Amino acid sequence: MNQTALPPLLLPGQAAAPPGPCDMTGMYVMHHAFRRDLGRFASAVRLTPLDQHGTWRALEQRWARFAHELHEHHTKEDVGIWPLLLERVGGDDRAVLEAMEAEHALVDPLLERAESLLGRLATSPRSVFTEDERDGLTTTVEELRDALHEHLSHEEADAIRIIQTEITADEWAHLEATVLRGKPSPGQMLFMLPWATDELPAEAVARLLDGAPPPIRWLLALGRRSYTRLDRRAFAYA
Repeated sequence: MNQTALPPLLLPGQAAAPPGPCDMTGMYVMHHAFRRDLGRFASAVRLTPLDQHGTWRALEQRWARFAHELHEHHTKEDVGIWPLLLERVGGDDRAVLEAMEAEHALVDPLLERAESLLGRLATSPRSVFTEDERDGLTTTVEELRDALHEHLSHEEADAIRIIQTEITADEWAHLEATVLRGKPSPGQMLFMLPWATDELPAEAVARLLDGAPPPIRWLLALGRRSYTRLDRRAFAYA
C-alpha cells in the first residue's frame, strides 16, 4: 500500500489518524470544527443570562449554521462512503460501518431537541423560560457533545482505517470532488471556510488550502469578518 506524501494529520481532540493512501485532511478538519463548536455551545447555554435576548438569538442563528454543517456531513457519509464500503467488506469491518449509520441516528434527535429548546429560549420572555428549562437545554447540548465525540472517535479509529484499506487515493479524490464537496453556494462558503479554519493549527490550514483556487482564499478572507462578528455575539458569555 502506498502512503500519502504527507504524514497523517492529528488535530486536538482527534482519536486517531490511520495511515493509508487517502488524504483525510478535510474529514479531520470537519471533526475538529464540530468538537470545537459543541464545547463552545455547552459553555454558552450554561452561562448566558436568560435576559440577554440578543445573545440567545445569536446563539440560535449560530446553532442553525452548525447543525446544517453537521447534517450535511453525516448525509454525505451515509450516501457516498458507507454504502460503497459495505459492498466491499464483511465481518467486524461491516459491523463498524453499520455502527456509523446507527450512531448518526442517535445524534439526530439530540440535535433536533437542542434546536427546539434553543429556539424557545431565544424567542421567549425571561418570565416564560425557566432555569429548569435552561438546565434541560444544557443537559441536551452536553449529551450531544459527548455522543458526537464518541462517534467521531469511533470513526477516526475504526471507520477511517477501513477507508484507508479499501479505497484508493484516486477513488477518495473523486469522492471528495463530487459527493463530499457537494454544491455549496458562495453564501454558504462565506460561513463554512472561516468556520472550518477557526482555531485550526497553521499546518492544517496550509494543507487544507494547498492547491485551492484563488476564489476559495478570497471567500475565506471575505467571510472572516461576519463569521467573527456572529461568534462574538453568540459566545459572549462562553
